[in-house]
Amino acid sequence: MRSGEPAPAEIFLKLQEVVTNCLQPPRMADQKRLAYSIIQFLHDQLQNGGLSPDAQESLEVAIQCLETAFGVSMEDQGLAVSQTLPEIFEAAAGKEPEHIRTNSEPITPSEDDIAEAERLKTEGNEQMKAENFEAAVSFYGKAIELNPSNAVYFCNRAAAYSKLGNYAGAVRDCERAIGIDPNYSKAYGRMGLALSSLNKHTEAVVYYKKALELDPDNDTYKSNLKIAEQKMKETPSPTGGPGGFDLAGLLNNPGFMSMASNLMNNPQVQQLMSGMISGGHNAMGAAGTSPSTNDLASLIQAGQQFAQQMQQQNPELIEQLRSQIRSRTPSASNEDQQE
Repeated sequence: MRSGEPAPAEIFLKLQEVVTNCLQPPRMADQKRLAYSIIQFLHDQLQNGGLSPDAQESLEVAIQCLETAFGVSMEDQGLAVSQTLPEIFEAAAGKEPEHIRTNSEPITPSEDDIAEAERLKTEGNEQMKAENFEAAVSFYGKAIELNPSNAVYFCNRAAAYSKLGNYAGAVRDCERAIGIDPNYSKAYGRMGLALSSLNKHTEAVVYYKKALELDPDNDTYKSNLKIAEQKMKETPSPTGGPGGFDLAGLLNNPGFMSMASNLMNNPQVQQLMSGMISGGHNAMGAAGTSPSTNDLASLIQAGQQFAQQMQQQNPELIEQLRSQIRSRTPSASNEDQQE
């Protein structure tokens, strides 16, 4: 080894230090600056984004979560960087390779691609009929790859996403379909359905109205619009049940409470409930056993008798409850029909 050269051990230690530093997560100060930039962007969107009330509320929740998670707020102006997030994004987008930027340009598919895409779409429709929704998503996705300018493919995949409970994916595909064909009523209808499933009823109303404007005779759009408008008017109550069910009103109904009191004063029901609550006795008083099948059947029978009693004594209340339940669920109806 020549004089003045670092020893192998020194080289190894230095290399280890460099590798370790590279593998370290960003410093907390950098994380706070990034979080501050995101919060700043979200604040700007709240003030200038022209967002719906639901979207504004979502952003406010996101801001609160970020501020809590990273311990920063808009008052920490010392964390600000020289460029805003949109400026950073614009600069980064401008540096993308040409082949990446041009991918967003319309692509004219060949006749063979169009034919194959149609075949894949048809197969996707068959999978929807068989309720193989994941397979349907796959076939529609392959059709989109071959012909991304066909709005029907996106709209059909949105329906499959909704069946899988992926309502955010359905919204994205409906947006793509509408972007391709702004007069596609079914895309607006399915967008309304997906937004309703996300409890974004204000936005859903807008899309249902547009769907009806394009297809005025569609009974499903009319029905779903009424449901969304009703849900917009409902004010959530701490005593309300799932889906805005008026539990408070039910408990304040004298007829219902009278019948419920009679049910709970029934000696058989009291014995069954006592055994279930204690968790240690069945109706016969045997310790350490769970309620038997006969006990549960007796309880169910008592509940059925209670329902029959309600039907006989207060049919108006029963019909009111049925109407509330029916009005909570928007209908897919003809939206299930794929093109």
